[in-house]
Amino acid sequence: MWFRSTFKLYDQADSLRGFELVTTKTRNAVTRREFLGETAGLAATAILLDPRAELAPLPIIDTHQHLWDLDRFKLPWLENAKTLDRSFLMSDYLKAVQDLNVVKSIYMEVDVHVSQQLAEAREVMSIIARGDTPMVGAVISGRPNSDNFKSYLDHFQGKPAIKGLRQVLHSKTTPQGYCLEPKFIAGIKLLGDRNLSFDLCMRSSELADAAKLVDACPGTTFILDHCGNPNVQSADRSQWKQDILSLAKRPNVTAKISGIVASAKAGSWTADDLAPIINHVIDAFGPDRVVFGGDWPVCTLTATYRQWVEALLQVVKDRPVDVQKKLLHDNAIRVYKLA
Repeated sequence: MWFRSTFKLYDQADSLRGFELVTTKTRNAVTRREFLGETAGLAATAILLDPRAELAPLPIIDTHQHLWDLDRFKLPWLENAKTLDRSFLMSDYLKAVQDLNVVKSIYMEVDVHVSQQLAEAREVMSIIARGDTPMVGAVISGRPNSDNFKSYLDHFQGKPAIKGLRQVLHSKTTPQGYCLEPKFIAGIKLLGDRNLSFDLCMRSSELADAAKLVDACPGTTFILDHCGNPNVQSADRSQWKQDILSLAKRPNVTAKISGIVASAKAGSWTADDLAPIINHVIDAFGPDRVVFGGDWPVCTLTATYRQWVEALLQVVKDRPVDVQKKLLHDNAIRVYKLA
């Protein structure tokens, strides 16, 4: 008996590469059970050959997941971001990541009013403790240069869900050089002493300051958010490229591939617009010091969560599968101490 079995597995977006696995075999006889067993094996082989196939997407750990409930928290910066000036809840996030194999997420603080920082952290810890969402850890808000910073951190002593801290450094009220003030540096050193990381979120023009801060705090782990915040539409990113190369020389810094799609031209951007930034950061930091961040819902300024993920997969599709898996999943486990 002669038969041909053909399997076509396609990625979740037409723009991503698919492939066809075809086998031809001749036999005198074959039972239905034998046929099903063999074809199932071939399908499994096909999935292993291309983990981006629709039936087996690579697992994703989202290291930059925002949530905000405006009935409970005040986010002053939303006054200048009207399209985001509504609540974004866990139920909304779960819809956004549906079928993308997001297996874990790290909450990223949302720059609430300073008086609500502790309440935000407690709310997030309660969500994590329930265990019914992908959220397994949190980077909380704080002010490293405040007089009560040590006592603030004491609230989270022995709380393994708290992985690190962030203060947004590109706000209008934060002058250049702020992160190099002695009290700020002392606070960042204290994070290292507490086994907590610091997410760097700052203007791309201040990355040289970031390098100085890192040098002053060798015992602290740093994660550079949003590829250092370059503008996707900028014609000249030469200074940013040099500063990224400089930061990458420092072994206690990891780069987060996140956020950049928000600065793309809404309605007309493509993966090719993002590729130079993504590739430069991955090449500079290497495959072991890059992590993925969804930056939802901020990414929705120009893209859905799915569009951002598919664009990233398009950019990295020619890199080895193990490199893609490190970016999307494995490195986050180590950097944010998830295991």
